[in-house]
Amino acid sequence: MKEHGDMLTAIGVKSVEDLFSDVPMAVRTEIKLPPGMDEIALDRELKSILARNQTLNEFASFLGGGIYNHYIPPAVNEILARNEFYTAYTPYQPEISQGMLQAIFEYQSLVCELTGMDCANASMYDGATAIGEAALMAKRIKDGSEFIIPKAMSPAKKSVLRNYTEGAKIKIREIPYRPDTGTIDVEALKESITPETFGIYLETPNYFGSLETEIKAVREICKGVLVLGVNPLSLAVIKPPSEYGADIVVGDSILGNPPAFGGPLAGIFATRKEYLWKMPGRIVGFTMDREGLPAFCLTLQPREQHIRRAKATSNICSNEALSALAFLVHACVLGRHGLKKIALTCMKNARKLRERLRVMDALVFEKATIFNEFVYRADDGFLDYAYSQGVLPGIRIPGELGIENGILCGVTELNTDAEIEKLVDIYAKFGGA
Repeated sequence: MKEHGDMLTAIGVKSVEDLFSDVPMAVRTEIKLPPGMDEIALDRELKSILARNQTLNEFASFLGGGIYNHYIPPAVNEILARNEFYTAYTPYQPEISQGMLQAIFEYQSLVCELTGMDCANASMYDGATAIGEAALMAKRIKDGSEFIIPKAMSPAKKSVLRNYTEGAKIKIREIPYRPDTGTIDVEALKESITPETFGIYLETPNYFGSLETEIKAVREICKGVLVLGVNPLSLAVIKPPSEYGADIVVGDSILGNPPAFGGPLAGIFATRKEYLWKMPGRIVGFTMDREGLPAFCLTLQPREQHIRRAKATSNICSNEALSALAFLVHACVLGRHGLKKIALTCMKNARKLRERLRVMDALVFEKATIFNEFVYRADDGFLDYAYSQGVLPGIRIPGELGIENGILCGVTELNTDAEIEKLVDIYAKFGGA
């Protein structure tokens, strides 16, 4: 094409191939692309591809495992779409980033209010990386070589944690769960503590949806750092982690962010004031400028290239600002009363479905105390059958967690009585487990 020739001439090369001369032939691959399209044809082609997708709007969804189908008020996306937020990268220049800095400051304040902790950072990449960073921070607080986690934990999060701790030569030790509740086996924990144990990670609710009811006992057994993973919505109705003796609190910003194939989400990270300087990530602070006017600034930057370098507490120098903003806006739109109402509705709906399945002898952890998730049994083929009937009944529990035919079911405020009845009816017709 003449246009290509003009461009090549302008930059001083003879052919497109010359642009790739520094790339060795051994690492090149030939990609056979279809002919180019004009904009109208491309738009039509993309729409035909998208039409093959099915969304949660077409199903009764009971998917959980860390990401849930909550209603997101239109105000959330309206604010996220503003240019000053949507196109912002990261506030390296505070004097021209006051809007985003204030949003992050308000997000940090919200996290502290929910968790009861003294300080929170600007967010991590997600909840899984927050766990990895928490383990490394725990080792900075108390030296040792062993970090304890529950077996009742997402295998994906375990994988991220092991990646984070491998270089630091940290041994990850798993503690089994009780067969009646799915919570950590405190007696097994007692036997696992060694002088090298510097910290422990617990989740409440955990991967099975069970609320840990013996955290204070765990705190007494493990003298190291207590890292607690939370569902932030549950904190609207249960005690904050600060009252359980947590040193570090992590989680995912599930509010304001749609399921979206598993993300993105902002990783929540909060801690006690005495551990502030050992925390990864950034902290935005509130101050006054030289004219005495209110201003926001980057109070703590534990990694930045121009500040800490090799002394950095973490290699993260950014944050999930847009996802954190979505979490903030959603929570603020709901307010304290709204958050509590949504949380109570999730609990009520989950208990309603759980009791129906209990009658059918389907529950795995009979004595578990739950928030909005629980585990039930269903034979192979049930997920596909329910899918064909317009229901997403949960996610299959990975076999490595030791539950045969287990399905993790998540219930939210969007699940109606009719949807609950439909899932129960499908279960009965399929024949259970």
